[in-house]
Order: sequence, then C-alpha cells, then structure tokens
Amino acid sequence: MPDEAGRPSLPVPRQRCDALLDSAADRFTARHVEQVWWRWHGPLDTERFVAAWQSVADREAILRAAFERRPSPRIVFHPHVHTQVLRHLAGTVDWDELLAEDRLRGFDVSRPGPLRVTLVDTGVPDGTRVLLTFHHGLLDARSAFVLVNEFSRAYLAGGVLPGGERRPDIRDWMCWLEHQDTTSARDFLSRALPAGTPVVLPVLPGPRTRQHGRGRAEARLTTAEANRLHRWAACRGLPDSSMVHVVWALLLYRAAKSAGPVPVTFGVTVSGRGITLECAERLVGPLRARLPVTVLVDPSWPIGRLLAALRDRVLEMAAYEWVSPGQVREWAGRPASSPQSFVSVEHTPCWPADLRAQLAEEGIRFGRQHAGGAHPAEPLALLVRSGADGSRSLAVVHDRARVADADASRLAGQCVRLLRHLPTLDGTQSVTEVLDVLGTQEPPRAALPRPGAGH
Repeated sequence: MPDEAGRPSLPVPRQRCDALLDSAADRFTARHVEQVWWRWHGPLDTERFVAAWQSVADREAILRAAFERRPSPRIVFHPHVHTQVLRHLAGTVDWDELLAEDRLRGFDVSRPGPLRVTLVDTGVPDGTRVLLTFHHGLLDARSAFVLVNEFSRAYLAGGVLPGGERRPDIRDWMCWLEHQDTTSARDFLSRALPAGTPVVLPVLPGPRTRQHGRGRAEARLTTAEANRLHRWAACRGLPDSSMVHVVWALLLYRAAKSAGPVPVTFGVTVSGRGITLECAERLVGPLRARLPVTVLVDPSWPIGRLLAALRDRVLEMAAYEWVSPGQVREWAGRPASSPQSFVSVEHTPCWPADLRAQLAEEGIRFGRQHAGGAHPAEPLALLVRSGADGSRSLAVVHDRARVADADASRLAGQCVRLLRHLPTLDGTQSVTEVLDVLGTQEPPRAALPRPGAGH
C-alpha cells in the first residue's frame, strides 16, 4: 500500500514496532543502535568505497526505509537515499569516544537510511578502521554481515554491485509474516508459560545506584577453557548455547533464595531466519528476535537433567522464532511474567573464501569483524561471542540506574566461574551441588524500578 506521497509501504512488523516507536520518541538514548567494525588492511579508494555502499543501498530496499507513525505505524520505502560515509584522518578522533558518540547520536527513524558508515585512519600504513552503525529496528547484526559481503562485491566490481535480478528482501519477509497463522504458536507458547510467578532477574533487591546510562562488564574464557567446555557439551549432545543458558538459569534460581523448585524466565535471542522463506539466510532486515524461555529449576535435579530441559525447550521454540515478544505478552495476559533479562550467544561469520581471495588479489585484507550489540531496554543482558583465537567473551550489559557497575562485574564473574566448573562434572551432581562452587559469594543486587519506568 502506498503512503500519501505514493511511495510503497507496509505495516511495521510486531517484532520491531516497540523499538521504532521508542526511537521516534527519543533517538538519543543509544537503545536499539548496533555497531559492527573491522580493520581494512591495504589500499582503499575512498571514491570507489562510497560508490560501492551507495550501490548496495540502491539495491537493498531496507536501506531506503523510514518509519511513519501516523495514521498507523508503517515502513515506507523511498526510491533513493544518500548513504552516509564519513572519514576521519589519523589522530583526529579517539576510537572509543567515537564508538560511544556515534551510538548516542542515534537515528531519526522518520528519515530513510538506517545505516551509517565511518572510516577512521589509524596512522599505520595501509590501515583503516571501518565502522557500521545501524538501527536495530530495521537491521540486525546478521544483516550487517550480509551487507558487508554485498559491499565487497560492489567494491571489487569498481563500485557497482553486479547483477540486477531481484531476490527476496525485507518486503517479502513482511508479507510472509502477515500470512502466518498464529494459532499453533499461541497454543505452544501459552502452554510453556509458568503456572506461578517466575524469577526474572538474577539479583537481589538493592539500593539506588546513583549511576546512569548503560554499562558493560566483561569476563572471558580462555581458548583452552572454551574448548574444554565445548568438548564437554558435545559429548552430551548439547550445543554450546545450552551451557550459557543453564548458567543464567542457575543464577536466576540462586537469586530466589528458595530451598524448593522455582520457575525462572529469561529471553533467548534467535536469528529469525529458520523460516520457510526462500533465501531467508541472506535476507537483510530486522529478523533477529527474542523469545521467552521458562524452565523449572529443582535444586535436587541432576545438572544434566536441567541442561536437557533447557536444550529441548529452546529447540521446541525454534519453529516460532518469527513470533514477536509483544504477541507473547498478549497471549500470556501477565506482563509481570515477561523476561527482564536475556541471553544472546553470537557467532561472528567468517569472510567468504571467494571474497577473501578476490580482495587479496588487490592487496586488501579484512580483519576480524567485531559486533557491539544494541543496548537493550531490559535491565540486564548477557552477550556471548567467540574470539578469533577460540576464546569466549561474556559481557553483562546493564542499566546502571538499576544495576551498579560493581554488581554487573560480580555477575559476569559468577557466570564465568560456573562455566569453568561445568566440565569438571559428570552430569549427575545436583543443582545445589553445582551452585556450591560459588561458596558464600552474594548474588548481585539491583534497585527496584521507579514507578512508571517499565522494567
């Protein structure tokens, strides 16, 4: 359906309506803004670089999209957008400050163009940092990696993306969503909801923090520790993500201070691309979603049983990764049961071998991509990513008005300690025995939300 100016438009998917409305109300919170960056080694033709990104924007409809609030929320597709590419000379900006400032700059979602590109010269011969900043309501990190591949092909072709055939894009996904029958999803997710009130934060009540903004507390598993954990999980038919999920569930249970079984709820991030739509893996748009996981934690259960329960619950939900959190809340009818924390296990894709070879012929090499993740609306999030050397970084992203930096650091440390402990077990130890590794360490604390502040 066209808008008043005759431009094609579609209703905003439920998955991203909250993020777009929030940004339309206040763009300078840094929420819903993600970043990806890498090092460019070798010669860089700025004119061809800009032309290549412009060519990608001309091809990808979502890069020409804007948000229209009235008369009803819609995504409007513009015929053209000028891709923003800014270059900083060596020594003119501080990298960490640039990351923070560009995130805080946000996006005017009523204008087309949910992506900014920044080049930062490092002062090292043939060395430049490339930064992509984008709005989570219209793009996700997987999309950014797809766009980088498309840009690379355009750059290698002199600044023009080869091929002109139309492939499925965001418009096809939005139409696919509109035609999904939610009956089975509603039935399944309603059955999966807890009977009682679950624990939703791995913290105890605490005082006001006197801090503000978003914080990030990091901890790390070495390469050897990550490999050991992977082998332990694989021997039990478990994905690596189950290890992180079970640790978060254990910390939620520990915060309940209960001697009996307790339901816990947290969100898990899914790619949104495991759907029956052609080329879903290569779609560019806001497909990544978050679904609530609820599991009963019984202190007498063997840890292997809890791991299997979490693995099975996440696998069962995979068929419904296109469902929005808002729909789940409506079906639940109990907003208080909504997750207030989530876990995201990210896997940074490798550069395609053919692109690496073609770039190498021009003396160009891309360093490893880094993803910063969006600042969530929830008080707490655990972001897990693999390093180039096989190590694992864990970042607790937190609302500093609710969770102080010291408490977030304590939480990250407890996550890592439990992950290091798991491979020493045979799976028969009880939940209580596993948690004993934390000894007398107190759970972190969080201030209660202020009235009217949502979370």
